Amino acid sequence: MIDVLVAGGGPAGLATAIHAALAGMEAVVVEPRGGPVDKACGEGLMPTGAAVLRSMGVVADGRPFRGIRYVDGRHRAQAVFRDGPGIGVRRTCLHAALSRRAAELGVRVISGRVERLRQSPSAVDVAVRATGGGTPDVRARWLVAADGLHSPTRSLLGLDPPPSLPRRYGQRRHYRMTPWTDFVEVHWAAAGEAYVTPVADDLVGVAVLSSRRQAYHDHLADFPDLVARLNGPAVTPVRGAGPLRQRVRSRVRGRALLVGDAAGYVDAITGEGLSLALLSSRALVRCLRAGRPAAYEAAWRRLSLRHRLLTAALLRARHHPGSARLIVPAAQRLPGLFAAAVHALA
Repeated sequence: MIDVLVAGGGPAGLATAIHAALAGMEAVVVEPRGGPVDKACGEGLMPTGAAVLRSMGVVADGRPFRGIRYVDGRHRAQAVFRDGPGIGVRRTCLHAALSRRAAELGVRVISGRVERLRQSPSAVDVAVRATGGGTPDVRARWLVAADGLHSPTRSLLGLDPPPSLPRRYGQRRHYRMTPWTDFVEVHWAAAGEAYVTPVADDLVGVAVLSSRRQAYHDHLADFPDLVARLNGPAVTPVRGAGPLRQRVRSRVRGRALLVGDAAGYVDAITGEGLSLALLSSRALVRCLRAGRPAAYEAAWRRLSLRHRLLTAALLRARHHPGSARLIVPAAQRLPGLFAAAVHALA
């Protein structure tokens, strides 16, 4: 019987497996897609997330950024991180670096998906539908669902969230050009935001978030100043995700635990998803090693509290046109408050 079976081989799942292996546990990852897993993502790791990555022995090629800048026409506000830089890194590069580290530690990856599961007081029995056919059974002491916003494993556990409103969606693509800034820029418009992350010396990622469902180039047209900056060619296809908000009933059910986007999600407006996934994967494994899996729920809530509160506050302001127009001007007039909010997230 293995110690930890992880459903999902993205950053949250691989990080969980790496933490488990570093703690002396046998970890196996089940992932249906071969090669690097790409998805719509802002691709920015806050300083805390970058520090966790280093503590895991993971080296990912990327580009450091010094802080966060908000832009809305002639208004702008920026804050520098107090505890060192974050890092912008292509999702595929991060996945490849995590995969290499997992392989070094002996983590085994099964190509397939969790089909069925059954829990007992001492184990979880999982039927895995292998990519090449067949449905082998795997027995594990613990099952970790790390398979994304719309987690199939979470659904099998009966922890799917009720529908949430308002619904927001994200899209992202990359442009081949030298980054013009060493900040992550958040550009504001009436209907949404655009996030610019330098992810390499010759590559910029641009993600748009909005409650409107329309083509990427139509969203981008809301940001003429940003469009004028994008003087390099688009070099990746548009990837989308949503709806983003996922209210999950619990992060723990018996011997199964949820991590990453599968554990619940408010919104990408603060850009902290990847860092929170790495931090919570470490907390999850520590709870398992201590023999206190139920403590993970409280640990997750503590880790995500500032993120959830600040994100919810920004979303409330965003959905009222009058207050939405004041977000960046207020941040510009109150730089100390803006810096404190950035520090709280970073």
